[in-house]
Amino acid sequence: MEQKGRHPWRQRRPFAFFVFAFTMLLAETSGQIKYSIFEEIKEGTAVGNIAKDLGLDRNILKQRRFRIVSSATEPLFLVNQNDGILYVNQSIDREKICDRVSVCLINLKSVLENPLEIHYVAVEVLDVNDHSPLFPEEKKTIEISESSLPGARFQLHAAWDPDGGIHSVQHYMLSANNHFRLEVKDRGKEGKVPILYLQSPLDREKSSFHNLLLTATDGGKPARTGTVEIHIDVLDVNDNMPVFTKEEYSASLNENSPIGTTVLQVNATDLDDGLNGEVIYSFGNVKNKVREVFAVDQMTGEITVKGSMDYEIEDSYEIDIQASDRGAVPFRTDKSVSIQVVDQNDNAPEIDVTSLSNTISEDSRPGTTVALISIMDLDSGINGKVTSLVSGDVPFTLAPSIQDNMYAVVTKSPLDREKQPFYDLTIVAKDAGNPPLSSELTLTIAVSDVNDNKPEFSRNLYTFYLNENNAQGTSLFSVTATDRDEGENAVITYHIIRDDSTDSKIKPILNINPENGDIQALQSFDFEKLKMFKFLVLASDGGIPKMNSNVTVNVFILDQNDNAPVILYPLSSNGSAEGVEETASNMKAGHLVTKVRAYDADVGYNGWLLFSFELVTDHSLFGLDRYTGRIRTLRSFTETDEAQHKLVILVKDNGNVSLSATATVFVKLVEPKEAISASDVKSVSKADDESNVTFYLMITLGSVSALFIASIIMLVVMQCSKPRELSAAKYLQETNYDGTLCHSIQYRSGEKRYMLVGPRMSIGSTIVPGSNGNTLVVPDRRSTSTEVRLTSVFSVLLLPGKYVFNMNILIELYLPYG
Repeated sequence: MEQKGRHPWRQRRPFAFFVFAFTMLLAETSGQIKYSIFEEIKEGTAVGNIAKDLGLDRNILKQRRFRIVSSATEPLFLVNQNDGILYVNQSIDREKICDRVSVCLINLKSVLENPLEIHYVAVEVLDVNDHSPLFPEEKKTIEISESSLPGARFQLHAAWDPDGGIHSVQHYMLSANNHFRLEVKDRGKEGKVPILYLQSPLDREKSSFHNLLLTATDGGKPARTGTVEIHIDVLDVNDNMPVFTKEEYSASLNENSPIGTTVLQVNATDLDDGLNGEVIYSFGNVKNKVREVFAVDQMTGEITVKGSMDYEIEDSYEIDIQASDRGAVPFRTDKSVSIQVVDQNDNAPEIDVTSLSNTISEDSRPGTTVALISIMDLDSGINGKVTSLVSGDVPFTLAPSIQDNMYAVVTKSPLDREKQPFYDLTIVAKDAGNPPLSSELTLTIAVSDVNDNKPEFSRNLYTFYLNENNAQGTSLFSVTATDRDEGENAVITYHIIRDDSTDSKIKPILNINPENGDIQALQSFDFEKLKMFKFLVLASDGGIPKMNSNVTVNVFILDQNDNAPVILYPLSSNGSAEGVEETASNMKAGHLVTKVRAYDADVGYNGWLLFSFELVTDHSLFGLDRYTGRIRTLRSFTETDEAQHKLVILVKDNGNVSLSATATVFVKLVEPKEAISASDVKSVSKADDESNVTFYLMITLGSVSALFIASIIMLVVMQCSKPRELSAAKYLQETNYDGTLCHSIQYRSGEKRYMLVGPRMSIGSTIVPGSNGNTLVVPDRRSTSTEVRLTSVFSVLLLPGKYVFNMNILIELYLPYG
């Protein structure tokens, strides 16, 4: 049979190609690609070039994953990604795919990705006459009473041909005989039914049976046939047929009705008596599918549900019910019963993902498509009307497509990966049935990072305090920045901004580790040369383009006791701290012999000096003020006292590990006249300086006042003009200049840090030992020393973003002998 089916196909090839070309022309004019093929063609047979018909470049098909979307594990068609040709993947049996459908149309969905494109292709499967008509029985026996009148009709079982259209059963032919002829009734969807027509009376005495041959012929070329042998037994007596009480029987039945549900009841009567008038019911010419779904009660004619019904598979049934009497030669009457299946909402919507992008960039605009889905409901009417949405508070929504039941999942608002790195989208589809049915599908969408965040430092301003004499190359402190982005966009590198605005003394001092922000000193700091500086650190991320931020770093150098006291007086010509003082032997107790002057470059406690005797020839004769370094007589000289005394004075600072220096003073006792002469010589040498004491004092007071006013103005200007972000490192100038601050005392009180700063010496002044450079000595022409101490104290309170200055000026006059 298979060979017989394929041979006509070769003969009809020209006709097939004509049909194919005609359908292609129709597809082009209608805007949709449509191909036609015959069933049972070989696997691998080309159907058509989709890429060419769509005008696609075949070189990009594989790159864009050109494919046919199908839910079956073994799809009927596949597309070649190299040339775009659609070909048959497996043998197609039209009768299995499109049973009893006049036009067998297979709709295909072709998809290209990046960007997403969907094209619809229709393939019509043309029927091939590969089946012969087949009767349900090879031999059919019919009993006919001899009393049957001409015109009696006997319905025969129709032949079944799986082929459709012209290839189905078209004709019936009955073998030649004298009593019967054949009539054919067209039953529409059920096809043509042969009816045996009695055209002349039967005479059992002449012939008790008749053998006929019924032939069914389809419309193929060449035609196929099927036959059944009809054996007619001629019976006697019973001459009345059952008659149904209604002309038409019809009913409506909900799908999925329980087994045993009554559909309807037919009723027929027979005018005969006894067995000849007793009617029984049975199925007539029906398919096995009907027998699986329905049952008929033989005695009552009640039709009930026997199996499951599905509206989506079969929406109506035409059932032939046969009424037969129980006569020796029974009469049979057929009646068609029409049953309409009513759709019920028994199918939930089906959500199918056609295309999905699992990752979307956070800078995607609203309306960007991330997925394409189709939503179908097999129910009909209101039960198949579906509403769909994306549930939850998410920046995504469903947008309908131009194709029915197609939706695009698109963004409806901007995305921010730093707030939400991924989303679980739940798509809900709900039909309008009663009760409604719904389905859900969850899609996970990840948001990819974009470099849209600058590095952020842990502080807006860094302030560090560093002891001087630090070890070179060691890590001093570190700055830290973070970036809310991820990956390379969050990898931070650190740099010190070095440009022309940076202090040239600071450039070579520091180095920063670009990976962790550790800052190292390339040399040791000296508080006496550099007390504070500031610079900018730049943090850059690894994104393209990079994003930067900077922060200001203030560094204050803390003083260490690294300078020993320096003896200023006495100082001999060879540089040694040694001197000779002459005093009259008649001096009384309390006489100022001399004053040891010393200076310490350190500040604060490290620069406070204490004086003490390390060696003295007579402890009862001389006394030493431990704070000022003044040496006075404790008593009057006597004749027994030696004429020369050696005094060794130890000068020591107040550091944790104190440093010291010594000075040696030789005191010689001379007669009063010699002492006076020596005093006069000194007075003459200092006469010129004394004349200008008042002038020097005015200059000093004016300088201190001007310094105070200038400092206040400078701080106001700095506070008002301070930029929010500095593009380059600008360092404060060192505040060491003549007549201004040079010494400071640093201490803590709770969490606050304070600094006391004192002025340098004015030009022409003499440093008084023990005064830390804050004492001016005014020469006295009358051989008496009057000391004027000019003390200027700056109190600086350092708070975040605030500076508070306080300056006090104190003038003290020290007269001889207290």
